[in-house]
Amino acid sequence: MKQYNLDQLKTVELRRVWPHEALDFTKWLSEEENLNMLGSAVGIELELIETESSVGAFNVDIYAQEVGSGRKVIIENQLEDTNHDHLGKVITYAAGKGAEVVIWVVAHARDEHRQAIEWLNQHTDNDFGFFLVEIELWAIGDSLPAPKFNVVEQPNEWAKAIKMSEGLSETEQTKLAYWTKYREIALDTPEFVKVFNPQKASKDHWSTLRCGTSAYHLALLIDTQRGRIGIELYVPDDKEIGHKVIDNAHIFEERLDLKAVPFDAKKASGVRFYKDGCKIKGNQNAWPGYIKQQLDWALAMRQVIAELGL
Repeated sequence: MKQYNLDQLKTVELRRVWPHEALDFTKWLSEEENLNMLGSAVGIELELIETESSVGAFNVDIYAQEVGSGRKVIIENQLEDTNHDHLGKVITYAAGKGAEVVIWVVAHARDEHRQAIEWLNQHTDNDFGFFLVEIELWAIGDSLPAPKFNVVEQPNEWAKAIKMSEGLSETEQTKLAYWTKYREIALDTPEFVKVFNPQKASKDHWSTLRCGTSAYHLALLIDTQRGRIGIELYVPDDKEIGHKVIDNAHIFEERLDLKAVPFDAKKASGVRFYKDGCKIKGNQNAWPGYIKQQLDWALAMRQVIAELGL
């Protein structure tokens, strides 16, 4: 019989790696690489503001924001079973910081607290989201332990999107539906999510894609009036980078097979591209093709950005 050289996964006690919640775990989680890992699990690109951030006489473990939207995020850590004390803390901290996203990281979520977070998500609007996340450590044989985040409760984005669409104009509903489909397709495209973290759906005509820097970003575009889709490289403040982008617009044109439209306003600068003949309204069957094209453009532009050393 053929023998296979295999081992078994085993769990590692959290306190063996992080003896102290604030001094060890919070410090570890606040590092960019680990915050990115948590952000990937919950579907939000996180950027640290500060740790042990003051809320009256108390401190929230991690105060962060969502990259692109600037939505404020609080992260409360608990390396044990959930309890009423920490549930009260996350609500108090969210109110004190004006946070729109709450992430409660725990060793184990008790049923009553899962139900409480589910209830909060059901009874708040699209501006707010509550996440309950369990952290585990796994090892193989004598290997180093590896962390794994498991989201056990999160906002029901579909239900919230439906709620958000109420009161919107027909055009705004169309944009919201388009970006909802975009996020679905983007998250199911491995080569894309290796590079970008797609934003949640909105009623805007754009959806931002961060490029690992605050100096510039990409934005996917839809124009429901003129029936076209597009993409832009947007530089909000840095004229040196903006002018370098404009000077190399021909390279982007070659890769995208589109005509560049440079812009150089008082502050913002960059290049924009559109493809005509892409009807958005009443043409949902064509959306997956449009979205796939936009994902390809984004990856191609990201490659040019790397080659230019921006």
